[in-house]
Amino acid sequence: MMKSLLARNVEKRPAHVQFTGRILFLTEDPTLIRQQLEGADLDVNNSHALRHDISTDEITPAYICYHFDETLGEFVYTGLKCGDEFPIKRHEVKHGGFIAAVSGKRRGKGSSREQSPYAEIAAGIRLVVAENIERIYKQNCQNLGLLTSTNFAVLERVARGEEIALEEFTRGEDDITRQIIEYGGLFNYNLARLQGKVTPPDIATAKRPMTLAEKIFARHFVTDLSKDAIGVAAVKPGDTGFVKTDIRFSHEYVTPMAAIFYEQLVGEDPINDPSSVYFFQDHLTFLDDVMPPERRAMGLLDLAHQLMRKQEDFARKQNVRLHGGLPDRKGSEAICHSLILQNYAQPGQLIIGSDSHTPHAGAIACVAFGVGTTDIFNSWITKDVRVRVPEQVRVRVNGKKPNNITAKDFMLAILKTDLVRNGDAIGKIIEYTGEAVSELNIDERATMTNMAAEVGAFTGIVAADDKTVEFLIGRGMSRREAEQLCEGMHSDADAEYALTIDIDASALRPMIATPGDPGNGMFIDELMEEVKVDIAYGGSCTAGKIEDMDMYARVFKDALAQGRRVHPDTACYIQFGSQEVRKHCEERGYIEIFNAVGATVIEPSCGACINAGPGVSKSKEQVVISAQNRNFPGRSGPGQMYLASPYTVAASAIAGKIVEYHPVSAAGAK
Repeated sequence: MMKSLLARNVEKRPAHVQFTGRILFLTEDPTLIRQQLEGADLDVNNSHALRHDISTDEITPAYICYHFDETLGEFVYTGLKCGDEFPIKRHEVKHGGFIAAVSGKRRGKGSSREQSPYAEIAAGIRLVVAENIERIYKQNCQNLGLLTSTNFAVLERVARGEEIALEEFTRGEDDITRQIIEYGGLFNYNLARLQGKVTPPDIATAKRPMTLAEKIFARHFVTDLSKDAIGVAAVKPGDTGFVKTDIRFSHEYVTPMAAIFYEQLVGEDPINDPSSVYFFQDHLTFLDDVMPPERRAMGLLDLAHQLMRKQEDFARKQNVRLHGGLPDRKGSEAICHSLILQNYAQPGQLIIGSDSHTPHAGAIACVAFGVGTTDIFNSWITKDVRVRVPEQVRVRVNGKKPNNITAKDFMLAILKTDLVRNGDAIGKIIEYTGEAVSELNIDERATMTNMAAEVGAFTGIVAADDKTVEFLIGRGMSRREAEQLCEGMHSDADAEYALTIDIDASALRPMIATPGDPGNGMFIDELMEEVKVDIAYGGSCTAGKIEDMDMYARVFKDALAQGRRVHPDTACYIQFGSQEVRKHCEERGYIEIFNAVGATVIEPSCGACINAGPGVSKSKEQVVISAQNRNFPGRSGPGQMYLASPYTVAASAIAGKIVEYHPVSAAGAK
């Protein structure tokens, strides 16, 4: 493989770029978008009310990601919601002659799917301009060669068709990112790296107090790729380079596209260290049951099956462990990042995955973060991934939490803070600390690290402690080995943080996030009117863990003791995150409780969380209360989705409306 790659010619882009085409302003007003699609151009010098918080689900809705070629460009922005409308239809952007797309704050939040910038490129977009841009989405753009900017002044020059120095789009970036942009993408840059044309800068940071994440980065920085030499004395925010990975994983939405890149650009050579690579089939498990007829008519079900077959074929050829579907019933072995934490992750490791909720494993002191298709594909060659050491945010949750408060309530409280809503934590590492976090078990800590993705953070992490040791012992590790792995896996006392967020757990009451965004948090008792619930969903990687099942069962046992069941007007679904979670429920008698109370039990899968399983809404009038992590428009059907804790979801299923859960021993179920 090295010889064939070393022989290829690779050159930089020209020093100046020119954009020939139209500018598409993604505005809050759907009428303005329709006018642009019909041929009118908006004045670049006028202020337009731009859509903020455009997620990758809106750029490329999940159902179109069954495509993994340039067909994706036909569907770009078809999930964009403006008011109550979806103003962009298939083909319209691609046929509109647009060269640039403009939006407001937090462009590209949500899923790490690289299909989004790939679809934009396939539709003719060559430049994305926004007030700020989410880390994974921006990195995916850079990896694929899509230019990005937060400088709105560039739009007038684009409109005039001027040549613009490439430096405009590399200014302020680290040396590696600058060179990736100059070479037009990550693969070309890695070719130049293998050929000795570029060299990542040395890490020259002197020994200093470090956070837990900084310690892990320092251990993993690659100092010489050809000699597999890793490790530096210290790092600080802004240090850039490549870090060696301990685990690389991808699911069936991403593996096929990465495999095609690999086969087209590398060939049939074996990937680097397949024993540390894992593939998962967890996103499309129940698609046959829920795909609407109109999408079947588009051939999307066949495309989804092709994704799975491509992944299976590549796994066999490359001798990679594939965690797939169950042989005897419909379901999967586990949700990818759930199983990585459950079976594979170890304290101090560096883990990358093709899902934005890869930070799940940070619950046991790992640096785990989501990457795009191109990063995964390149890591199969080099076993490393580029990073710029992020700044750190310390989230301190102190005080004793009430009995009906959970880690999910902690997260909804964090997400509603001004610092998070203003984007001050975007791209940073969230370290969760404080006495209330220390009291949480590993499953509940995983809820918090998992939802670092909703903060827009690089990742989330919790220091190792006695509970981490016990978790590893429960996985079959000896106490001595577990204690050795956990030793030193905490931040230095005088480590530096960019900012600190303080949450008083004792002052919290059960929370919800109202429809549209996980940051729309409020206390349930602040609801001004009764909210009836059509669907109650307990599951996903965030809320399908063992501890979550204990919570659902606790509420349902209280209800059954009072002669109550799931409300007749409400459909309730409980979905396991892994087969180990299912086994736990079998052993505890929970499945009988779930059935007795009237809940529908579902095998592991990503399911409703990505609009691909039981529990999705069917109309915009339906109200859903869900324990999952996101409620972006259209993500789980057209309905109005409220996010809440497992306790609140189960209690609301019984009541048929959104209510708090009060343990019977304390105040009676209400």
